[in-house]
Amino acid sequence: MKYNRNVYQALMMISQFGINMLVPIFVCSFAGMFLDHRLGTSYWTVVLFFIGALAGFTNVFRFAKKIYETPAVTRRRRTARQDDKKEE
Repeated sequence: MKYNRNVYQALMMISQFGINMLVPIFVCSFAGMFLDHRLGTSYWTVVLFFIGALAGFTNVFRFAKKIYETPAVTRRRRTARQDDKKEE
């Protein structure tokens, strides 16, 4: 049971990394395509794509920094306390 929880937590963390990276890229790219279509230009998509990529990398960096700031022992204790509360 505990093994499955660790696997799900790892999958959730990997998913959060992907979402944190892809959402800004897609939003900025679609905004760039919209602006290019409306203004008749051809460069906003590229510019906003790179801005979205920079924002995505920043999000991933902040997320990873937050994860690794707290020691693993503290995370394990917090998870164990939450598990104890659920069992009660």
